[in-house]
Amino acid sequence: MQLLRFAWVKFPDGLQQQIIEKLHVSESKTGKIFGDPTNPLLVSVRSGAPISMPDMMDTVLNLGLNDRTLQGLIRQTSNERFSYDAYRRFVQMFGKVVLGVKGEKFESIIRKHKDRLNVRSDVELDAKTLATMVHEFKELVKQETGQVFPEEPVTQLYMAIAAVFQSWNGHRAVVYREANKIPDDLGTAVNIQAMVFGNMGPDSAPESASQGIHPPANLPSSGNFSSTLKARTL
Repeated sequence: MQLLRFAWVKFPDGLQQQIIEKLHVSESKTGKIFGDPTNPLLVSVRSGAPISMPDMMDTVLNLGLNDRTLQGLIRQTSNERFSYDAYRRFVQMFGKVVLGVKGEKFESIIRKHKDRLNVRSDVELDAKTLATMVHEFKELVKQETGQVFPEEPVTQLYMAIAAVFQSWNGHRAVVYREANKIPDDLGTAVNIQAMVFGNMGPDSAPESASQGIHPPANLPSSGNFSSTLKARTL
């Protein structure tokens, strides 16, 4: 297995086997199989710091998608457009967070297709366009990194775990901890969870809420939501 720019990361002995064992637990509970081309389990990989640091650390969503599992997602959902949208979001997020491709380069491809179709929002992009974008995103990754986008779900998972751990030392996280007097030596966990989708249509929506680290007793909680999006787009 090659971890590209995270090749230096060494997991503790036995950790990779523990990850696979726990994945089997999620498979049993969801009735889906990680990497299965007919009934795939997709996961999110996100931080689990002892003190919440909203949006300061990296996340990867829809992990486990490739050209084969995409077909399984289409069968699961009977929604080709949603499935290709999930796939392009995954390649875009993985390319940026894990492989270090600048986000603006992905956004440039998105803008190109919006201009071509004379549309303003992502939700107006059809399945055929999204499929083309997936291909172009992968070509961008190859151009920028010299590597083919990883297709094996287990490899994707290990790489994403390494990237999320590394984001503890990212600029956003370091500045946030300094501003909020959070010790640097607390460290973080990485949470792997079965995906729940907020972009399947107008009857689905992600939501986020926060109250701060040490809020006054009378400070109300706040949050927001938006339909047809994913949590990381809020």
